[in-house]
Amino acid sequence: MVEVDRGSEAVVGDRPLVRDVYPEFSPKLVSALEADGEHELAIAAGDLRVVAPCRCNDEFCQSFYTAPRPNGPYGAGHRNVMPDFDTGMVVLDVVHGRIMFVEILGQPPLC
Repeated sequence: MVEVDRGSEAVVGDRPLVRDVYPEFSPKLVSALEADGEHELAIAAGDLRVVAPCRCNDEFCQSFYTAPRPNGPYGAGHRNVMPDFDTGMVVLDVVHGRIMFVEILGQPPLC
């Protein structure tokens, strides 16, 4: 079982939807997942929430958690999904069919 750091993170339902915070990125993610045959993830991607930003502080990173951050590796049931984007790289951490983290590297600034 994944242990979760609930320290300063609010309940997931209290967090803003990705589609509201990043209105240009969200439909691109859904389309890229559909194109890759990841239909269930594409449906889930429409309702993702921004729970916490990545803490790496790298200038090229715009990554964020969509679920509370674990205290260690995700463990069993974890896989990475890399939908095809025109620029940069997007990698999703998926655990048992749930998108937990969206890694966004080298993309134009999300607004």
